[in-house]
Amino acid sequence: MDQETLMTIAGYGKFFILLFVFIIFYGYAFSIYKRQKTGEKDFEKYSDLVLNDSIDAAPLEKRDNSKEK
Repeated sequence: MDQETLMTIAGYGKFFILLFVFIIFYGYAFSIYKRQKTGEKDFEKYSDLVLNDSIDAAPLEKRDNSKEK
């Protein structure tokens, strides 16, 4: 193979890797948006954790003790 063919293959490879990463990221962002809208999970309380990070702060969620070993 000559250098031009290798550069073309590398270009297509980079494009498809970038496309794959974009699809994964967009799917993850959409799933977070969907869960926030349906009320399945409240992500705003987790963003508040950055501002209210102390040892005396109340827990964000109750712990489910029924799954203890």
